[in-house]
Order: sequence, then C-alpha cells, then structure tokens
Amino acid sequence: QVQLVESGGGLVQAGGSLRLSCAASGRTFSRYTMGWFRQAPGKERQFGAAVMWNGGITTYADSAKGRFTISRDDAKNTVYLQMNSLKPEDTAVYYCARAGRPFSNARKVADDYDYWGQGTQVTVSS
Repeated sequence: QVQLVESGGGLVQAGGSLRLSCAASGRTFSRYTMGWFRQAPGKERQFGAAVMWNGGITTYADSAKGRFTISRDDAKNTVYLQMNSLKPEDTAVYYCARAGRPFSNARKVADDYDYWGQGTQVTVSS
C-alpha cells in the first residue's frame, strides 16, 4: 500500500507563491510518473502537472504553464509543485497522485492514477 502525504498549502494573496510537497511511502517511487491535480468546490478534479518517472519530461495544464513547475526528488520520495503568480481561480484542494503503471508516460487523466493523497487546501485571496 502506497501512502501519499501532501503539505505546503495555505492562504496567499494574489501574485504570491506556494510550494507544495508530496511525500510517498514505498521503495518504488522512482519507477512511477507522478501528477498534481486540483479540485475547486462544485467542480470536477482537474489535471495540473505531471512529471515522468525519469524526471526528464514534464507536462502541464494550460492554466499552469509558465506559472507552475513540477519536480521530483527520488532520493526523498517526494514530488513538488512550485506555484508562482497565483490567482484567485487557483483556489482549490490540490492532490498528488501516482500513475497506475510503472515507467509510464506523463498522464493527464485522473483515471490513469491509482494512489492519491488526502489533499492540501490552497486559497488565493484577491
């Protein structure tokens, strides 16, 4: 059983920055693509960013491009999401997730991920 624990959320003013972290249990972290999703009240869960298992390829939602950066540290079993120039519409619960298969490409669909964290709240005030 894999456990994912997010941290780093909080309240920030528009234009500010936050860095989310997601620590994973287990010994096979480096084999899996990792992703960040978010869900705002009354809305469906949306893809934000993903980093491939080898760390070499990242992919972003259009809303995240140029503002968010996903990275991973396999030695620490941790994936990060650096969020800059935050906007009120970024307000949501942010979830990290592990891809369902090892050595997979970066995935944008939630169904392609099998383990999820409990989420961390990000609130951006105007």
